[in-house]
Amino acid sequence: MLRVLMSRLDILRGGYTAPPKTDLWRSLLYFNVYRMSLATVFVGLSFMLGVAPLFVGLSALYLVLAGASLPLIYWRRPYFDLQLGVQIGTDIVLLTLLSQAGGGMQVNLEMLLLVSLAAAGLISRGRVSLFFASLASIAILLQHSYAVLTKGAEIERYVQVALLCVAYFAVAWMAHRLAQYAIASEKLAALREADLASLAEANQLVIQDMPDGVLVVDAQGVVRQYNPGVERLSGLTFPPNGQIALDNYSPALAGLYAQWRKDPSRDQADLRFSATREEVRVRFLPVRRDTFWGAVVLLEDMQHVQAQAQQVKLAALGRLTMNIAHEVRNPLSAIRYATDLLREDVREPADMRLLQIITDNAMRLDHIVQDVMELNRRDRVRPESMQLEAELPKFVEALCQAEGVEASLFHLGLHPGLQIRFDRGHFEQVLWNLCRNALRYCRKQPGSVRLWTWRAWNGRPVLEVVDDGPGVPPEQVSKLFEPFHTTDAGGTGLGLYIARELCAANGATLEYVQRAEGGACFRIMFEERVHED
Repeated sequence: MLRVLMSRLDILRGGYTAPPKTDLWRSLLYFNVYRMSLATVFVGLSFMLGVAPLFVGLSALYLVLAGASLPLIYWRRPYFDLQLGVQIGTDIVLLTLLSQAGGGMQVNLEMLLLVSLAAAGLISRGRVSLFFASLASIAILLQHSYAVLTKGAEIERYVQVALLCVAYFAVAWMAHRLAQYAIASEKLAALREADLASLAEANQLVIQDMPDGVLVVDAQGVVRQYNPGVERLSGLTFPPNGQIALDNYSPALAGLYAQWRKDPSRDQADLRFSATREEVRVRFLPVRRDTFWGAVVLLEDMQHVQAQAQQVKLAALGRLTMNIAHEVRNPLSAIRYATDLLREDVREPADMRLLQIITDNAMRLDHIVQDVMELNRRDRVRPESMQLEAELPKFVEALCQAEGVEASLFHLGLHPGLQIRFDRGHFEQVLWNLCRNALRYCRKQPGSVRLWTWRAWNGRPVLEVVDDGPGVPPEQVSKLFEPFHTTDAGGTGLGLYIARELCAANGATLEYVQRAEGGACFRIMFEERVHED
């Protein structure tokens, strides 16, 4: 992008040179081919018509000089302006001498100089065309004056010579103006090319950075452009050249495109890719010039949209619950303090039982308040790089000591070299909630709780916490991560909800996976790339 803008600034400042050197040398080559052809015609006519030997010699010299220019043009030595000047000067001198050898103005070979002058003006971009016209005019004036003095040519023919000189200057001036017009046109074209290149690069950058998938499809259904979001959502890859028919890439998406072509009102549809099981919303935006050219196909990640809507609702809910938590904590402390005072004077077992119920429920309310307060801290993320292969054994050891369970209950299947970027406190809290749930419902046998890691198809590290318990009933799966939803009367219903929120705050996803062999399986898919601090 910067390169394109700098080139545009160079053009605006007058640093533009048109055309490129390669085109100038090519034009000079074509002009020299014309000179060789003209010299060949002169040589052929010399032998056919039996003209003077001087004419034959000059024609042969013209052909030799034109042929000698070919390797010089190929080697581009010496520089361009010198070679052009030598060739035009050679034409002026030799054509003038040939005209004199062939009979002066009666032969009219001087008219051929008009072609050379026009070619010189166009090839040199009009810089020296008037100078060459002056040389040509001087040459034919000298030639006619010599003919008048030595051969008795008619003085009245000076009028014809003068008109020819005027023609030389007119052609040179016209070539000069045409060259200036060509330079202006090429400069304008270069400006437009720089503008189009900058716009194309800006569009490319915008498309590549969009989180959703973007496809540009022409009227024949051929994919002309796409961004990485398409491959991420679909799980399919494009060929190296990037040109593929939409039917060959995704038949389902091609079918929606065909339906939209028939009925433009159906510009939105839902689609689930079989490779990734990602649900997307497909939108078609027509691209029209004079007629229909194609469409921009937007693939909107429905999970991302739902997550955004959920975040908006949860933000409002979080503010409300934080206010409620602060208001509940004060009277709750008073209740617990009053219960402790009553406990000192009560001796009856029935009264002690009632006080214990009050204490237990007060502690449960305090735990709920503590969880609600923790939700407000989910955005305070301090991520750091961690190796799962090194962190998980240390976490399991600390968990076993805190819960008083045998380490043999856990089985670790760790993929080497998996690195994640996660807030350490959040990571431990998420694993703590998942592993405590697994310990609560597992069979308490060696290897009942398994922690597995591997790298997914898209390169993202994955961690699964699996137990051999009864699993989650299918009717409860959809509500599993909802706040305050629990299948255990002793739970608060916030553990899994907080775990998923902390994962989302660190760029990871937490989901429940149904297993055919039974048991509960919670899968964490971490962020794809690990950035340096």
